[in-house]
Amino acid sequence: MSDGDHGRPGGVLSEAGEWDERYAGADRIWSGEPNGALVREVADLPPGRVLDVGCGEGADAVWLSSRGWDVTALDVSGVALDRARSHADAAGVAVTWLHSGLLDATLPDSGFDLVSAQYPALRRTPGDDAERALIGAVAPGGILLVVHHDIRDRVAVIEHGFHPDDWVGPRDVARLLGPGWEIEADEVRERVINGGSGAHHTHDVVLRARRAG
Repeated sequence: MSDGDHGRPGGVLSEAGEWDERYAGADRIWSGEPNGALVREVADLPPGRVLDVGCGEGADAVWLSSRGWDVTALDVSGVALDRARSHADAAGVAVTWLHSGLLDATLPDSGFDLVSAQYPALRRTPGDDAERALIGAVAPGGILLVVHHDIRDRVAVIEHGFHPDDWVGPRDVARLLGPGWEIEADEVRERVINGGSGAHHTHDVVLRARRAG
């Protein structure tokens, strides 16, 4: 994620370098506001431990921490994390920052009451590794929230070098949820955002699922 959408070719090291370059090329990439789907789905939840996957410039992490959540936020871009730390310091909130991709991070199994992946750049693999990592991080009774753009013109995005089938989406995660999960939302919603990269996307796919306690 970040406060928008991701898409990265190559391996983790290559992707980190590309994202560092992208972030370094502008004072701000994303909107600076927490993602709307996150706010809608989480505002009424009691705070607990949360994993913010692909935190980017940190708007979601800062918002979550300001609401009492114990936040662990990870991203492959060191430039993005430096910016996120500055935003957290300015807001006077505490966040645990991890400079890592999801599959390389050392995370506790079933360690989080909320796992949030907002527009994540997670590559599909034959073993569904990223999907399983997201699912495995959720504690009993916890929530998994995965949000991505609803791609309405596949030809156009493929022509721009992004093939949707290469990347993990909410429904890739949903198909792996077993009987110990309740899907509370799996739907397309209109998206409203005030600026930032990715603002041209008008609809999201939202998956919210709860693990049995």
